[in-house]
Formats: sequence, structure tokens, C-alpha cells
Amino acid sequence: MSELTYTVDKKLVLASGRAHPELAEEVAAALGTELLPMSAYDFANGEIYVRSGESVRGKDVFVIQAHPAPLNNWLMEQLIMVDSMKRASAHRITVVAPFYPYARQDKKGRGREPISARLVADMFKAAGADRIMSVDLHTAQIQGFFDGPVDHLFAIPLLADYIREIVGDDAVTVVSPDTGRVRVAEQWAERLGGAPLAFVHKSRDLTVPNQAVSKTVVGQVEGRTCVLIDDMIDTGGTIAGAVKVLKDAGAKDVIIAATHAVFSDPAAQRLAECGAREVVVTNTLPIPESKRFDSLTVLSIAPLLARAITEVFEDGSVTSLFDGDA
Repeated sequence: MSELTYTVDKKLVLASGRAHPELAEEVAAALGTELLPMSAYDFANGEIYVRSGESVRGKDVFVIQAHPAPLNNWLMEQLIMVDSMKRASAHRITVVAPFYPYARQDKKGRGREPISARLVADMFKAAGADRIMSVDLHTAQIQGFFDGPVDHLFAIPLLADYIREIVGDDAVTVVSPDTGRVRVAEQWAERLGGAPLAFVHKSRDLTVPNQAVSKTVVGQVEGRTCVLIDDMIDTGGTIAGAVKVLKDAGAKDVIIAATHAVFSDPAAQRLAECGAREVVVTNTLPIPESKRFDSLTVLSIAPLLARAITEVFEDGSVTSLFDGDA
């Protein structure tokens, strides 16, 4: 019996939710493609309807969605989009969630608490996702919550290259806002030519959300330009408090660098008034004009997402994008 050879003509499709169309359009442009036509709207009771305007049968579909407030709406929309692609016979579905929903709920801090980050991974799997792509997960262990490949992308090269340009010949210290992010600070320090490290000691009441008190700084910061790094800025209280601690300790300048600009009120006001020379973030989340201020710089994450999507589509190596560091 003769063997039959089948040639598969792969085709990449990029579908976007409604949360951050500007980012999706940037990614599509970087890929040299167009977004899949989508019909999406809300019923009067809040139920979400989505339908693709073209067939996705046998195609490699990447469903991109940002998750700003109201996060639950956009998460549900992405889940419904994945389900619709699965039922439309897509060959492979990759969830592109630059800011992973519920990432801070990655473990039980106290009894009877949920592990919501795991629940989100389970929901993506149940909806029909084969793969997840995200940027700067709050903790690396989230990669193990999904029963399939997880592409963990890093914004450090993008942010650090920009920081290196603006600090020039200044003496730089990389500062972690707490002890939990010292490992990330070490990666930053390496990117900035072996800069010394410092961290801010803070206390947190686990029963009160979005509140932490910055107390003292450990490390040499006097007379130096401090690069204060974090994965996300929500209400801005922790970061603003850390800037004050660094200034009180004699820091010459403070530059804040973070990947995810959640910017829940009153973050914009706090950041604008905290005394930082510049606040540098990426556009993993949309930042409305009302929350922008003079010292804010927003870098595009779209080229990184486009390169990662290309590697996945071509069955290449996402790790290669980070010189083996990812």
C-alpha cells in the first residue's frame, strides 16, 4: 500500500478582544498581517457575544486580550473567544495575555484562600486553549498552573535598554521594592553593567488589600541614581513610599521602571507627585489620557509579542529571544 503524503499549509491568525485594540493593531502591524474581523458586543444583562467574521478552520489562532479594569469582563470575553475558535475547528489556539489575570493570587497566604491564578489557567484550558503567552508573570510558578506550554516573556531587555540610555554616566543602583523581587533586581543589575543592588524593607497587612508601608532601605543609594523596579504598579502606594525612603536616604535621582501599569486610582497622582525623575512602563495594559502625566514614559511591548508569536507559529524557540535567559 502506497503512503499518502499530506502537506499542511499553515496560516497564522491574530484575533483581538476589545480591551486594548491599539496594542493588538501594533502586534498585527509588526507581524505584517491584519486582525481577524470580529463581532463582539454585550447584551443588556452583561452577557458577551463574539463571532469571527472569517473561517479559522485548521488555522493557528492567537487570541490577544489585555486585562485592565473591569478585569473580569475582559477575562470572560477572552474565554468566550477561545471557546468560539475551538468550536470553529481552529488547529491550535494560543492565549496571549500580556498581563496575566489574578497573577497576585498565586498561593494561599492564609487558610481558606483561593489560588485564583490556577483557576484562570484551568478556565483557559477548559475553554480550549493549547498554549498561553504572557509577559513578566508575578511569580514564575504560574507557568506550572497550565497543563500545556507557557511562554513567559520578559520586558527587562526593553526597559533596561531605555534606562541605560537616560542614565548616561550616572552611578546607578538597582532597587527592589521588597525582598521578594531581589532575583529580578539581579537580572536588572546585570543588564545595567553590574550595578549594585539595594532593597526597601516594607510591611504589609494581609487582611488589607493594596496597602504596604515602606520603612528603610538596605544598600548604598546615597548620591546615586536609583532604578526602582517592579513587575506592576497598581495603586502606586508601595512605589511612592519607596521613592520617599530612597530620597530620605540621599538618593540623587529615582527612576521607576515597571512592566504592567495597572494604575488604579490614585496611582497617577501619587506617581506624578512622588518625586521620581521618570516613570517608565510598557503598554501591556491601556493607559487612558486621564492617567498620563508629564514624567510618564510608555514603551511598546508589541515588537516582543510579535517576535514570540512568530517563534511559536514557526515552531521555533521563544527562549532564544532572551539569549538563553528565559
